[in-house]
Amino acid sequence: MQETAQEVFQKDQAAYLPVFNRYKIVLDHGEGVHLWDNNGKKYVDFLGGIAVNVLGYNYGPLVDRIADQAKKLIHCSNLYYTQPQADAAAKLVELSGLDRAFFANSGAEANEGAIKIARKYAHSIDPEKSQIITAWNSFHGRTIATLTATGQPHYQEGVGPLPAGFDYVHYNDIKELESMMSDKTAAVMLETIQGEGGVYTPESDYLKQVRALCDKYGALLILDEIQAGIGRSGCFFAYDKYGIKPDIVTLAKGLAGGVPIGAFIVTEAVAQAFKPGDHGTTFGGNPLACAAANVVLDTVPKPEFLAHVNDVSVYFKQALLDLQKKYPSLIKEVRGTGLILGAELTRDDIGRDIVNECMAKGAIINCTVGKVLRFIPPLIITNDDVDEMLTILDGVLAGIDA
Repeated sequence: MQETAQEVFQKDQAAYLPVFNRYKIVLDHGEGVHLWDNNGKKYVDFLGGIAVNVLGYNYGPLVDRIADQAKKLIHCSNLYYTQPQADAAAKLVELSGLDRAFFANSGAEANEGAIKIARKYAHSIDPEKSQIITAWNSFHGRTIATLTATGQPHYQEGVGPLPAGFDYVHYNDIKELESMMSDKTAAVMLETIQGEGGVYTPESDYLKQVRALCDKYGALLILDEIQAGIGRSGCFFAYDKYGIKPDIVTLAKGLAGGVPIGAFIVTEAVAQAFKPGDHGTTFGGNPLACAAANVVLDTVPKPEFLAHVNDVSVYFKQALLDLQKKYPSLIKEVRGTGLILGAELTRDDIGRDIVNECMAKGAIINCTVGKVLRFIPPLIITNDDVDEMLTILDGVLAGIDA
């Protein structure tokens, strides 16, 4: 028997660790880019499970592959080979232009692995080569190492002492980065596009200059594409958009269309830093998760799929710019690329209210860093879906602007 929303709220609040500021709806099922709560109310979804549900909801080939694999084998540990894992690794290697992939359970685990192998590689060159440079306003995860890499101090409060060897620079400031680097720099770790920190894209040749500095100092370039990868930028890997190649790239979120998985992919030279026993995982890359990942990897990289992402992105961004012109007292800037877009508000006291009002009217959106409306919807959205969401947002902004 289905419980009421209030019964679910009470049960959750009594038993679940209170680390989320949840919205007062109980989601029940989805179809395409729409969700329904357990009261039957319909929502157009422009959050996509936080950039996870790239193929939307109830996507037939994904559902069928998961069901078929579940009937065969869900888990067997990494002591044995499985075809779904071998297939997924081969596809990531081909798509990335790198050489070796490792599967984890989440983005944080993928970034932990990237940090670990970068340090191990650097240690083989010089035991004192350990500095890792990341960016202010970045987000790399919530484990102790990845929240240390995260350039947002509020995530780090009260959990010290933090691991040593991390330094921070401002994203897009190449001179500051160069002043921080030396032969003791093991790696520079950046989000190709900053998502959680407010949707910031790299300026002009910034990433090419970062790549050149890493080469100069013998440092590895780690690109975190946990949010910006899997086609979200309009390219399968966002770094392809900027004409560079990293030494390590990390993925998660949309990689299996909603089934938990993470991955880091490295060059052959970096891969040699690990020997059997140096790293591992019980659940990472299990047959079920990899079967789901293979559906995404067979679908999203197709030219026609990425062309759709780019086409709807142009329409969507222009519509946001039009909204900015209509409400200049509320929207300061529109930025982003592909289907990772942000609208920065002029005030930091209205973001959550806008999200709540949109939800009440049937649109799921997100606000990050208190003042940036962030749009990371399923990659299958259409112009009509954009219109549906923006009609609701327009009405909410009109009420505030009145």
